[in-house]
Amino acid sequence: MKAKISVHRDFTIGKVDKNIFGGFVEHLGRCVYNGLYEPDHPAADTDGFREDVMALIRELDMPVTRYPGGNFVSGYDWKDGIGPREKRPVRADFTWKAVEPNIIGLDEFIRWCRKVDSDILYAVNISTNTPKAAGELVEYANLSGGTYWSEMRKKNGSAEPHNIKLWCLGNEVDGDWQVGHMTAEEYGRTAHETAKIMKLADDSIKLCACGSSVFSLSTFGTWDIEVMRHLFSDVEYLSIHMYFSNRDKDLPKYLSVPEQLDRRIESAVAICDAVAAEKKSTKKIMIALDEWNVWYRGQISCAPEDIWQYGRAQNEEIYDMSDVLVVGGALLSMLDHADRLKIACLAQSVNVISPIMTIPGGGCWKQTIFYPFRETSRYGRGMVLRPVIDSPAYKVKGFCTEDITFLRSTIVWRQEENELTVFAINRADEMMDFTAHLEKFECLELIAASEIHHVSVEAVNSPENEAVHPADIPEARCSLTADTLTAQLKPLSWNMFRIKVKP
Repeated sequence: MKAKISVHRDFTIGKVDKNIFGGFVEHLGRCVYNGLYEPDHPAADTDGFREDVMALIRELDMPVTRYPGGNFVSGYDWKDGIGPREKRPVRADFTWKAVEPNIIGLDEFIRWCRKVDSDILYAVNISTNTPKAAGELVEYANLSGGTYWSEMRKKNGSAEPHNIKLWCLGNEVDGDWQVGHMTAEEYGRTAHETAKIMKLADDSIKLCACGSSVFSLSTFGTWDIEVMRHLFSDVEYLSIHMYFSNRDKDLPKYLSVPEQLDRRIESAVAICDAVAAEKKSTKKIMIALDEWNVWYRGQISCAPEDIWQYGRAQNEEIYDMSDVLVVGGALLSMLDHADRLKIACLAQSVNVISPIMTIPGGGCWKQTIFYPFRETSRYGRGMVLRPVIDSPAYKVKGFCTEDITFLRSTIVWRQEENELTVFAINRADEMMDFTAHLEKFECLELIAASEIHHVSVEAVNSPENEAVHPADIPEARCSLTADTLTAQLKPLSWNMFRIKVKP
């Protein structure tokens, strides 16, 4: 099979925002307790955070982390998590049928974020709390002093403001599974008043409005239109979520996830622009994909004897080689929408549907999806070039009428490094002769060529065996001549090429 991509130096989509490589920490399962926080662990620092976990988070280079949820936030009172720990209440978390001990709250999580070089995308409880509580949270986090809550922050040990600039106005409020579910009208009015008081507290912050959660909801799309009509002048982002699954064991359809995500992002952009046209405004609302990942194996429910605990295993998905192709492809879809997609948060960062798994009292290990995320985060920041792809294609039933090309490829021009990064995914079950035409670039050297491949798409990693990981592509299978890269891509493989170009 032969396939090619062509790009031109002057034809670009947009510059990648670093925040599309974000993470997500929710008070759920073993994400916080017995995950990033395990004070009795041999690798715990003085704050109780595992150094080995933080090292892997830094390896992924996640510039922003969404916190504290997720569904958890809709029943959460941020005030429970501040002040002396011995005085903090232990609460029932009705969403996940767990107990929240409030050992980790805003101040502690800020310290963790600073250790891993990440900012916070903070989700406020808009469902069961008040606009006033959200305003007080901004006061506590961002005001320098002289007010009740800013002075309380100082008393709690943080003399300088936390300076949180990104905020979510609730979480999945359109879903009836959500504690405090609302109609679009109810949410729009409540979110407007919440946004008002938050920006009165700090007019430098940026806000995300809740968009439609999932395609299957009857309100999908119409929710977003109604909400944006209420919040167009208040927010900078529309938040969307998307999880991917292969429950029906249809691999070709599963591998079309990047095209499904294309449509999801483009539909959100279209709605935002339609409301802008209604309002005769030139303002562009950007998109925040602040929850995304593969999720269909992790078990939500638990045995009756396991409820009302904290730090127990929940939603712990084990990823395989097919998930590498899907997660890697989803990241390419995000790059291809760099002009409007400005935030994305992989859900989640530790243990819960996560690239990083921990063993209580033991080590931590990298799941298969760790690697496409790490490599794209490292080498996918720059200017995305507009591609023309010529590839054999296949049909997917029940999704769309368009063909799905066996090649999914994106090229990023990393101007500061004078490098091109070529990402290429072979979705065919045969070898692919791949060509990348790089017009108006004077290519100097093929710096690196790597692939992620396994003979079985069901291959997984474990603490004992890292079966799926990047490997160098031998010179016999790739070459660079003038402005053309050629390579032989293994069946069902993820690939990356780094090329030095003349400044």
